[in-house]
Amino acid sequence: MEPCEKDLLPLVRRAIRGNAEAYGTLITRYQDYLYRVAFLYVKNEDLALDAVSECILQAFQAIRTLKKPEYFKTWLTRILIRCAIDIFRQTLPIAPMDTVQAAAPEPAVSSEEKWDLYDAIDVLPERYRTVIILKYFSDMTIREISYAMNIPEGSVKAYLNRARGELRHCLKEDYLYAI
Repeated sequence: MEPCEKDLLPLVRRAIRGNAEAYGTLITRYQDYLYRVAFLYVKNEDLALDAVSECILQAFQAIRTLKKPEYFKTWLTRILIRCAIDIFRQTLPIAPMDTVQAAAPEPAVSSEEKWDLYDAIDVLPERYRTVIILKYFSDMTIREISYAMNIPEGSVKAYLNRARGELRHCLKEDYLYAI
């Protein structure tokens, strides 16, 4: 996966120069992605929408600070993570089981196993939870995660390894060893 699709680079450059229409087009392109990532953090539709809204506003206000247009999506993800974590900390996550949907359904995994996995991810330390969500639910590369979290690539790899170990220990189920 490219950091930002090449066909979007002209839009990103126009947005950086202050073109609100170009920014709006970019946000429309990434709105579903932003919602999915936010939902993985807050486990509530309204709170996820709040996180996305706050992210969009903050990114619009800071778009001129983006140095590398090819990393727009990763830069936007970094802002979204901060917003989602802030909202998560400010509220108690409420996620009735009938409203939560899996980000990427896998036919080999039962609903019960998915819930076990989501619950296990929720109790991970924040940095481990973030790398797991970005790697496995957002399909980001190690380099993109490194940029989004503002940490070295080696730290991302270490966090992934430790997070998978904690998940294995917590779940002790064969389906997790496929990660």
